[in-house]
Amino acid sequence: MISLGKSFPEFPIISFALGAIDMMCAPVLMRKNRPGMLLTILADREHLQVLEELLLKETSTLGVRVREERRVCLGRRHVAVETPWGPVRVKVGHRGGVELNAAPEFEECRRIAERQKIPLKRVQEAAIQGHRKAAQNQTAQ
Repeated sequence: MISLGKSFPEFPIISFALGAIDMMCAPVLMRKNRPGMLLTILADREHLQVLEELLLKETSTLGVRVREERRVCLGRRHVAVETPWGPVRVKVGHRGGVELNAAPEFEECRRIAERQKIPLKRVQEAAIQGHRKAAQNQTAQ
């Protein structure tokens, strides 16, 4: 069982600053039905040692399991699209010249939603609609 106690809110910030690509935390049942926390950190080899040290120093764990996995990523590009509240960058994932995914930049949408006092989902939907419209216009040309 890993215990982070009061340091938990800072742990992801520190992990990302030290090179973590992503971090997940899930409740699990350990041996003898003890509650525990499964903490998974994804990182490149070059950041492995420093992240191992962080886990061993900042948590209650007595050991760290390390395994190598293969990661497949889409090519990425950013496009700016218009919304009723201003431009938002949309991250577009593509492979072999084909667009497979598009997602508005979360922090930009969050800032607009907060400033305009509207639901975040509304800004995200407007950004996706703006992206679809721009893609249709580009296809029509």
